[in-house]
Amino acid sequence: MPQTFSRYSSIALVKEIESPENPGGLEKRVALVPSDVGQLVSAGIKVYVEMGAGEGVGFSDEEYIKHNAIMQTAERIYKDKALIIKFKGPALSSIEQMSAACTLFCMAHFNSYPDRAKLLQDSRINVIAMEDICESPKQDSDERILGRVAMNAALTPFFNDNTIGGLRVRIIGWSERLRGAINRCGNRSPRSLQVIQPSLAFEELEATGTNALYFYDSKSFKDPQGILQKLRALKTHTFDINDFEIKQGQQAITDYQASHPPAQFGLRRIQCLHETGQAGARYGMGLLADHKPSIKKANIKAVILGYGNVAQGALDELHQQGIRHIHVLGRAQTAKSRIDYWLKDADIIINGAEQSVELRGKNFLISNKHLKELIPENSVVIDLVGGSPTNRSPVEAVLSCSFLTAPYFVQDGVLVSSLWGWPMMGMMRETAIRYSGQIVEVLIGKEKLIEGLGKLSPGVKAALVCGPFSDTPKD
Repeated sequence: MPQTFSRYSSIALVKEIESPENPGGLEKRVALVPSDVGQLVSAGIKVYVEMGAGEGVGFSDEEYIKHNAIMQTAERIYKDKALIIKFKGPALSSIEQMSAACTLFCMAHFNSYPDRAKLLQDSRINVIAMEDICESPKQDSDERILGRVAMNAALTPFFNDNTIGGLRVRIIGWSERLRGAINRCGNRSPRSLQVIQPSLAFEELEATGTNALYFYDSKSFKDPQGILQKLRALKTHTFDINDFEIKQGQQAITDYQASHPPAQFGLRRIQCLHETGQAGARYGMGLLADHKPSIKKANIKAVILGYGNVAQGALDELHQQGIRHIHVLGRAQTAKSRIDYWLKDADIIINGAEQSVELRGKNFLISNKHLKELIPENSVVIDLVGGSPTNRSPVEAVLSCSFLTAPYFVQDGVLVSSLWGWPMMGMMRETAIRYSGQIVEVLIGKEKLIEGLGKLSPGVKAALVCGPFSDTPKD
């Protein structure tokens, strides 16, 4: 007999409580805020909300009632519900309250907690992992493409004469217009890549000459100290993304789109990756200030591993905090033969680099030996990627993510933090609102998850990590 999956006519929104990844129940973010519940009700969906679900981030039961939610107690909220939505993964005791063949929609982190995963499977609970839902097809903004093609143009002469491996790239400032350029430069393996403050004086620029490139945006960088003219006088290369955009930007974007059909899958649909990077970097800078109180920002050696979305959030934060030189490491710089040079004497190191499954637990970008021998006492290592004993982080010292109950630990005098849920550090309400909007889009927008497991879009189908199970067992 074929499996049948009908449309979800109702949703249960449950409160965050203590769970394997939420010790102490300090994660308070609710998956749907009242106004978004109102959108779902207007779309003909009955929404049940557990009493007190939003209180941790400032949303009262009365606000949910105002948007036509049906409030229920913790004892009733799971009973006979086909679609259960929460932010973090469930407590083991909550799974026992779920009906077989219901669907749990949450940040599942399925492989990080194998005992819970087995219980969900044995209980025949369908699980859709929010963190695994991707755009389908991939979508690139014109702004992101502009940064990419502009950096391609800037680097082409160095590829043509085979000098890219010795090129020192300096990007003046950070902005959304520049992030695509940073990303493209990082995966082209120059000798070094730094993001520097626009306020630096010429005397503070250590990279000059024919093997140096300064990439900037004259839309925002007005060069008040005249450094560009001085750099050019020393035969240093410069490239203006704004000038490139005016002269050939639209054509370059069109050509790129024509030659790069969208990939089947793109970025995460439900994410606060930039905020994750910002929160981690902000916390790391706070730790550094507490443990190296005499250090001046002008002298801080900051290193970021990776240049993807999470790492860019950290870049943004460090740039806003006035760090003068931020070293951005790609694959070439994180190779075992080279990474020691960058980690030596670093004050704050932020890992935003993920590794493929086959490398996890075998290859550590930041090793225990680095902490013991290269990284100074009271320096800070922030791991934005995290991990667990079965899904190891690229930071060897991180056996499991840390939690708000004990956000960092000290190993060989180095402060290490790998928080599970970085935006909990001062960004709970803002990120709850953003996540909620994205969840509603997936439910009733393009993906239309509300239509049921039988009609999953490609980007959601890939996130079905447990199931499909139906009321009618499959023959």
